[in-house]
Amino acid sequence: MLNLIKAGLSFKSNRVWSSTNIIRFVAVQAGIACTILLFVCPTCWLTWEGLKDLVPDFLLSFVFSSVMSFGGNLVVFYFDQRISWVEQPIKRIVLTVLYYMTYAFVTSYIIIFCYTYLTGQIPADDIPWANLIPYTKLPMWAALIFMSLFTTWSWLKEWRLAALETEKLKSEKLAAQYQGLKNQLNPHFLFNSLNALSNLVYEDADRSAAFIQKLSKIYRYVLEVQNEELVTLKREVDFARNYLDLQKIRFEESLQFSIAIQEENNQWLPPLSLQLLLENAIKHNVASKANPLMIQITQKQNEVRISNNFQPKSTIEERSTGIGLKNIEQRYLVLSDQKPEVRASKQEFLVILPLLKIES
Repeated sequence: MLNLIKAGLSFKSNRVWSSTNIIRFVAVQAGIACTILLFVCPTCWLTWEGLKDLVPDFLLSFVFSSVMSFGGNLVVFYFDQRISWVEQPIKRIVLTVLYYMTYAFVTSYIIIFCYTYLTGQIPADDIPWANLIPYTKLPMWAALIFMSLFTTWSWLKEWRLAALETEKLKSEKLAAQYQGLKNQLNPHFLFNSLNALSNLVYEDADRSAAFIQKLSKIYRYVLEVQNEELVTLKREVDFARNYLDLQKIRFEESLQFSIAIQEENNQWLPPLSLQLLLENAIKHNVASKANPLMIQITQKQNEVRISNNFQPKSTIEERSTGIGLKNIEQRYLVLSDQKPEVRASKQEFLVILPLLKIES
């Protein structure tokens, strides 16, 4: 009980006891007292004499309601600082019941004693202490109702805060994860493009200049979509076409491609997902005039299909970092419950990307 008294001092200092809050508290307790008396004696409210007779009972009910409400808030405040509903629900409910019902019994007994003593219902020289205990039965039942209300309110409040905190952490984690995945794209794409350009410079100056112009346009798009989680299918396909045109400067007739896409609204993809797949296809397959690499981008309902004839290099000049397809799969995992599908055969390597929709 001493701890509860200390908590009461802290409770008072942490709450704003403004005139508005005090008036609101008094009004609520008065309403509770009137409701109780309405059930106890409904006919007393019909006459002036009956109303006057209700005054002592109203004051008693008001005191009981105020003390129980204050105690309920006090117990909730005390345990909110010490025991979490989420982490220790059993311990919290047991101690809440024990503390509050003890508080309710002690305060009820004191109020009943004061009331009966001041109204002359018990003699001053021979107080029947044990006989006053049965009169605490009704206040204790009322205390149970108060405790249920305060306990439910406290649990819902903490559960809501915990849910909001969990959702906030989840959103922050997903945002950080997604940003980390996107950050892998720029260095990867730039490194491979510059590597291709370094080889092309010694072969053909004109083609190198065209390559640089295309590269600047492509990299502008990369910068534009840095802060976007999704881009429209049209924008991504336009970028893929520019990317393939860029590679066409390098490979000439050794690379062939076709694009057949329906331009529909509300169809979205993770940015640069097509570029990663196209880059992998070019990197890991033979592309020569005798055996040109054939790349197709087609649409089938709510899917985009990227396929190429499967003619893997016998030796891979540069070991794969595994960023491409894995990166796309992880971004789909963050953004939706759909995931890409890979189909490989001796003749064809196919990746199917689901088209996402944004609810308007």
